Amino acid sequence: MEKILKEPNYVEELLALIRSNLPAKELADRLEDFHENDIADAVKCLSEEERKYLYTILGTERMSEIFAYMEDADEYLKELDLPNLAQVIANMDSDDAVDVLEEMDDSLKEQLSALMDEETNADIRLLQSYDDTEIGSRMTTNFILIQKDMSVKAAMKALVEQAEKNDNISTLYVCDNNYEYYGALDLKDLILAREHTQLETLVITSYPYVMDHEKISDCIDRIADYEEDSIPVLNQNRKILGIITAQDIIEAIDDEMGEDYAKLAGLTAEEDLQEPLLDSMKKRMPWLIILLFLGIGVSAVVGIFESIVAQIAVVVCFQSLILDMAGNVGTQSLAVTIRVLTDENLKAGQKLRLVLKEMRVGLCNGILIGSIAFLSVGFYVSFVKHNTWSYAFLVAGCVGLAMVLAMMVSSLVGTVVPLFFHKIHIDPAVASGPLITTVNDLVAVITYYGLTWLLLLRLAG
Repeated sequence: MEKILKEPNYVEELLALIRSNLPAKELADRLEDFHENDIADAVKCLSEEERKYLYTILGTERMSEIFAYMEDADEYLKELDLPNLAQVIANMDSDDAVDVLEEMDDSLKEQLSALMDEETNADIRLLQSYDDTEIGSRMTTNFILIQKDMSVKAAMKALVEQAEKNDNISTLYVCDNNYEYYGALDLKDLILAREHTQLETLVITSYPYVMDHEKISDCIDRIADYEEDSIPVLNQNRKILGIITAQDIIEAIDDEMGEDYAKLAGLTAEEDLQEPLLDSMKKRMPWLIILLFLGIGVSAVVGIFESIVAQIAVVVCFQSLILDMAGNVGTQSLAVTIRVLTDENLKAGQKLRLVLKEMRVGLCNGILIGSIAFLSVGFYVSFVKHNTWSYAFLVAGCVGLAMVLAMMVSSLVGTVVPLFFHKIHIDPAVASGPLITTVNDLVAVITYYGLTWLLLLRLAG
């Protein structure tokens, strides 16, 4: 019988270890075997007294690595005295330090700034100078820089000297004599190189890079496509200001997805549990007002068909069925279109093929779903509502045919609307789910009641 391996619970192990009354030196040595992320999870389960003891044992350098894995690090950093707090922040990567400082009040920031060295303050000011939507705000200044005319021995020496402060060493970045970006060098290639090898021959001059003021949404897919552990960030003079690490890329993609999800829900930005009531209302209100007036428009259209409802009341039973399916199909096409539009090189022909494809999908799905609806509604109106077979299946025919047309048109709307938004340089995610759903409600109402009027009243009498 195969032995089933249990997933290790490192947090429980850490809590037992920290509370085991081991001598401080032995406890510090044992904690070296655990990853900082697991220690960060354990820290949240400790009492304040236990945390302060742990801070003393691990020291500011290790604690800075642990705090970098905590989303709510500011809550625990307040437990440190001012000098130790400054040391912890100074030991963090610049992007992590900026994130932590953003949660602190201005007076505390000034006190910490006075205790940190000028190099750390300069790195923090650099990142804070960028807008949150720019890639420069995501970079870290933790990287190794060497010059292309160095010998292999000199490059190794420069690596060792810089590695004391900068631990992102798997990829080394190379500049020319004017400190302009030249390329990148894999650490493995440098280690394996013979002493007489020219360093320039090892450099990858076509290594990708991004510019500091590029929008994150514009370049994040390009960065992810290269699958490198880090990518340099250059200014307009081609000087390397910092790098974007794989972890930064994952966080940026996660944030972009969160923002798009928020927009698809009709919000102007993401919300969190701590957000004040008024802020949440401000984010939701603009779209709700727009959707209110669109909804009034849908209701007005339904009012136009009031005479039909008065004569054939049973058709009202299936209105929500048509509206729901149209909305669902439109939202599906919207999601597909937004995903496709992440490719900025999409040509007009490809966009046309996307529209035709989504219409075909909507039509084929509509025929299948409409056929099921035709049979189901026919039997329902006949057996449950006790109407004649001919009357029941005339109503069912209206429902089925309306379903086919509504699903096909909704697929078209769900594709064309975001394409239009993209064309006029508005984020296509703003063509949100609620907007598409409301527009498709209008399409479905007109289709359904229009067919009912035409087939049941005009043709069938």
